[in-house]
Amino acid sequence: MNHELKITLTADGSNTIYNPEVGENYHSRNGALQESRHVFVNSGLNYFLTKNNVKEVSVLEVGFGTGLNFLLSADLCINQKVKLYYTGIEAYPLSTEMIGKTGYDQYTSSTLWQQFMDNYEGLLGSSVALNTYCTLQIANCKLLNYRSANKYDIIYFDAFAASHQPEMWNEESIAHTIQFLKPSGIFVTYAITGNLKRMLKALGLTIQKIPGAAGKREMLRGCADF
Repeated sequence: MNHELKITLTADGSNTIYNPEVGENYHSRNGALQESRHVFVNSGLNYFLTKNNVKEVSVLEVGFGTGLNFLLSADLCINQKVKLYYTGIEAYPLSTEMIGKTGYDQYTSSTLWQQFMDNYEGLLGSSVALNTYCTLQIANCKLLNYRSANKYDIIYFDAFAASHQPEMWNEESIAHTIQFLKPSGIFVTYAITGNLKRMLKALGLTIQKIPGAAGKREMLRGCADF
């Protein structure tokens, strides 16, 4: 489906990709870069690292997409000398060519970008150590088909919006996702709805409403209490 995808400029000057089949961009029109940094890297990864003072961390991302969340997370971990074990779930992986058109090389180190691009196709289904600090795997499957014995410190839930992809936000999908969260782990997403809050509370998470990225008043962070 890659021939249908279109590079789109967002408000902060960074690009996203428009998917006409879904009818939505991969990131916020108010800024792909600022959304990724605010919602996932700062409110998720950096929050966890500051709170726990650990030297290794594991992240599961639902909706790997362009890889922007991974690249920014990896850069942070390399700079802080924290080992990052990252798994992205992506049912419809982008081509290497399409990712190359995003311009995201300007937001990460040239070395990391090259390691990511050189290994991208091999990452689909295989775990690859890109460098001393970062190990990445992209699970090429639908969310409900993902199986793993691994548990994760942080879950980035970055699926398309419920208005376009409601099956990703139902009780079955959210419960399936939360089973991979470690005790004391955290779940972050750009979204915040009453239904999502109720589902997460029922699964044992404490809900925090925190300021959202540009264009959104609030976002949701859930902290595991199991």
